[in-house]
Amino acid sequence: MVSRLDNVKLHIGESEENLVKIAQKKLKRALKYFKILKKSLDARDKNNVFWVYSIAFSDEEQEEKPPLEKLENPPKVAVIGSGPAGLFCALRLIEHGVQPIIIERGEAVEDRRKTIDNFFKNRVLNPDSNVQFGEGGAGTFSDGKLNTQTHDGLNKDVLETFKRFGAPEEITYLNKPHIGSDKLFFVLQNIRKYIESKGGKYLFHQIFTGFEHKNGSVRAIFHKNLVSGEEVRTPVDCAVLALGHSARDTFKMLCEKGVLMEPRDFAVGVRIEHLSEKIDFAQYGKNFRLLPAADYKLVSHAHERTVFTFCMCPGGVVIPAASEEGGVVVNGMSLYARDGKNSNSALMVQMKKEDFGGGLFDGMEFQRKIERRAYLAGGGYRAPVQLYKDFAKGKTSAAFGEVSPTYAAGTTFAPLDAVLPKTAVEALKAAIPDMDRRLKGFADPDALLTGVETRFSSPVRILRGADGESVSFKGLYPCGEGSGYSGGITSSAADGLKIAELIFEKHKNH
Repeated sequence: MVSRLDNVKLHIGESEENLVKIAQKKLKRALKYFKILKKSLDARDKNNVFWVYSIAFSDEEQEEKPPLEKLENPPKVAVIGSGPAGLFCALRLIEHGVQPIIIERGEAVEDRRKTIDNFFKNRVLNPDSNVQFGEGGAGTFSDGKLNTQTHDGLNKDVLETFKRFGAPEEITYLNKPHIGSDKLFFVLQNIRKYIESKGGKYLFHQIFTGFEHKNGSVRAIFHKNLVSGEEVRTPVDCAVLALGHSARDTFKMLCEKGVLMEPRDFAVGVRIEHLSEKIDFAQYGKNFRLLPAADYKLVSHAHERTVFTFCMCPGGVVIPAASEEGGVVVNGMSLYARDGKNSNSALMVQMKKEDFGGGLFDGMEFQRKIERRAYLAGGGYRAPVQLYKDFAKGKTSAAFGEVSPTYAAGTTFAPLDAVLPKTAVEALKAAIPDMDRRLKGFADPDALLTGVETRFSSPVRILRGADGESVSFKGLYPCGEGSGYSGGITSSAADGLKIAELIFEKHKNH
């Protein structure tokens, strides 16, 4: 029998070995099983900061989970996209005896990193392999944050799977887990090796160009080799559409093929950078050097449009994340150590259909126009930047203060009110001082705003039914963030697992 203890407190610097001692004292026998279930930091009283744990323990060994049921006649499945949704769908299909083909327009992560480094240093963009496209999806170069707003029962499976392929064990119990882009690089390679060892196949440099159907059911997909230009027809029983939120050309192709979609609200904004030490002190007080880099999560209703922070990167950098020529997009990234000089977060403003029109792709074009204005304001792929004190006054900045930019492709001082929609500018000006009331120093005059963050979520949703299939064509399975059914690494990966289980249920009696 497994026992559980909650609300176990350890002070800063106290060894976690004391948790084992507490469990042994409670059990009064030798432990054969011990596990940390949850770990979070309580910093409400900055003079008394401590870790809070939930632990499980037993005097019996715990049995491993039995293997999943395998299909006797597995279907032919293509997974289009190798972001979290696609990869976790493929992994779960493998466990059910299916050998999927993964179609990815970008590069394998090793080559992708070189291509991205070239963009960062020389501003040479590859529209098919960049921060948005390639093995691992957009999450590969954004810290590997695994916290989520959802309470899907599959989230635990996601964390355990990441650990299985090389992520730190702590991600399975930390309140706000993250892998770090440096460690995620190797995790992705381990996942690929496993999938290939089980008969799965990766096809890189392949763009999904269409599908063939009979009586409303998918029979084959078409994909074009971006190196040779050759288009290939691959017979399939199912195609999982794990496209990511930036596959604008693919969304349009699917619409032309008769796949039903709907427009979605989304958010746009900037990245805001502060000195890490100032954020750490504001969150933890005098003991900040003894603790991990601090994060924050803020929401403001000071304007009629909600403003919120998103994808906060403690000790991280702002990165170039464009996927189309002639546009600037920013994102945030941290390594596992989170020991950079600055901390940054997306600072997002809710946009509604009334801002960009009710047409299916009006939101997409709205995003694109903002990105192009940022490109012009920055003078190419350099990002337009403005100190907060100047943004608040409507002035163009002339020099950096305490905060130096981390954006690798270079920056240009430019007024962000000429780039962002008027509503977004007004909302940000109201929200930043309001957020400062909850996080002292957030409205630091030298805080740096870098534009633009436009890829918060997909501007369209591919409609699917309770069976996971497109309402338009049987055998098409919209999946993950790009199809409008998740937001972030963990929820996207969980949606991939869900779709794999629905495919299994459909075919287990065939």
